[in-house]
Amino acid sequence: MQTSHASQAAPQLKPVQLGNLTINQPVILSPMAGVTNWPFRVLCEEYGPDGLYVDEMITARALVANNDKAWRLATFAPSEKVRSLQLYGVNPDWVEKAVQLVIDKVHPDHIDLNYGCPVPKITRHGGGSALPWKQDLFREDIRRVVKACEPEGIPVTAKIRVGIDADHLTFMQAGHIAQEEGAAAVTLHARTTAEYYGGHSNWDDIAALKQELSIPVFGNGDIFSAQDALDMVSYTGCDGVAIGRGCQGRPWLFEDIRHAFAGSDERVNPNLGYVVNVIKRHVQMLVKFYNGDESMAVRDIRKHIAWYFKGYAVGSAVRVNLMKCENVAQLNAVLDELDPSIEMAEQLKDAPRGRIRYQKKVHLPQGWLDSRFTTKQEREILFGEDPLDASY
Repeated sequence: MQTSHASQAAPQLKPVQLGNLTINQPVILSPMAGVTNWPFRVLCEEYGPDGLYVDEMITARALVANNDKAWRLATFAPSEKVRSLQLYGVNPDWVEKAVQLVIDKVHPDHIDLNYGCPVPKITRHGGGSALPWKQDLFREDIRRVVKACEPEGIPVTAKIRVGIDADHLTFMQAGHIAQEEGAAAVTLHARTTAEYYGGHSNWDDIAALKQELSIPVFGNGDIFSAQDALDMVSYTGCDGVAIGRGCQGRPWLFEDIRHAFAGSDERVNPNLGYVVNVIKRHVQMLVKFYNGDESMAVRDIRKHIAWYFKGYAVGSAVRVNLMKCENVAQLNAVLDELDPSIEMAEQLKDAPRGRIRYQKKVHLPQGWLDSRFTTKQEREILFGEDPLDASY
């Protein structure tokens, strides 16, 4: 299943200090909506026990509104070493209130703020990767969250993108603002909103931001293999790497990266039997996550199965049958019919995963790019959009 032999000297990846929190191996599971709930985080952490595994983005307004799904997303497994939670919001009032609630109810060890999401339903309301364009709103948001977290010693970090598009870059100013307002680190996904997940991320921007800031900078974008992680650190000098799409269906990527930075060529090369066992563990944890609801767990695992089976010759009929399963017994019955000896196609081992397209159009509030600062009228419009923020 694994091979090992001596390799060339690997770049150094030193422990990173986020406030009182020490990340011994600064390899981060990036928050991904619908993906990084605690069952998937637990799998990833087992392969890379010294990294940082961040919860999927949770809407601040939904937490304040006591939305059941939002609070389910804010749960952690007993085995998780660090309770790391990411929040999204446009209105600093709601974000601050949500932070106070999660401090009281969840007791997180780390809070990340999302300014990197490029999805239209987020950016058209001024959130995610659109928000850093408004420097005053970005500054106020971070300042208030840092202030709320300081008494508990909870470090605050920010996830950002390069900008709206090539003509409206924000990452350098955003990095400085985050540092000035007390953020413990910044993660840069080196694409603009317009680039979405298309092309290759511009690692030069990560290197530039690292040169500018004194706080740690984590690089994100196009890490699909252990070698990619080594290359990013060597090329940019970043303090750590954040893994998103690359680990979809491959939680063992964190073990590969751990070995790579230790200077070993040892890698997990799973056959289909290995993958099936991981899927079974994953779905059992999802049943617990959904409070015993097998139907919800099996529906959740469907997208993961598409990723798990990427590169394996399982056949379209098997994939269709798996998509029809409604409980764990049905799922296991289909999985048990598979040939466990099937190996992954060599050319697909390090292939990109997940979305790879560009944005056709960047969706922003009307007049958003007219100024780097919000007007009173803009704030009234933005902050009045509570129904979207309060629901899932």
